[in-house]
Amino acid sequence: MADATRHINPLDHLIVGLDKALRVVGGVAKAGRPNPGLAAPDAEMNAQEQRHSAGLMRVNHVGEVCAQALYDSQGLQASTPALRAQFAQAGREEEDHLAWTAQRLSELGSRTSLLNPLWYAGAFAIGTVAARMGDAVSLGFVVETERQVETHLDSHLDQLPPQDAKSRAIVTQMRDDEVEHASRAQALGAAELPLPVKMLMRAMGKVMTTTAYHI
Repeated sequence: MADATRHINPLDHLIVGLDKALRVVGGVAKAGRPNPGLAAPDAEMNAQEQRHSAGLMRVNHVGEVCAQALYDSQGLQASTPALRAQFAQAGREEEDHLAWTAQRLSELGSRTSLLNPLWYAGAFAIGTVAARMGDAVSLGFVVETERQVETHLDSHLDQLPPQDAKSRAIVTQMRDDEVEHASRAQALGAAELPLPVKMLMRAMGKVMTTTAYHI
């Protein structure tokens, strides 16, 4: 059967893409899986601990905004139905993360990043560039991104207040999903990215995480 997405009018692609972007930056996300934090007990935190948890979860929410943009842009450029399906599946799982982190921020009495439109636009542009370099490079970008996100989430598990079981449950499931995304991309033929590219990605990630913690 022919891949139906190849026959969609370009204007339809644009409309669907704009709708998705507006929903993501506007904080409208629907999880397909239950929030892992719902089963975790509530905990008392002082004001400083609550602000710190909120800052970390805002960073994680921004990461999921970027993930939506990356997977959408890379999926549009993928050359095979199998690869497009992989990006779509990963994007759906990342949307779970987007919804979970937004819900946790609300529970903590905080907000998402004011710079979400900028984060989304930047990530979409980066994903488009990576995808246009070919499927192997695009998949390699996924692998490296997810490995760096895994490290970043592990650091958050170290930094979150020990009693914040709800945030910890969410971050743990996110990390496990990111590991799986990297594994799938590797199995589909990801290329190893050059060290300078990896270093640039780390530097950009550092700017994003530092800024999103506060704004």
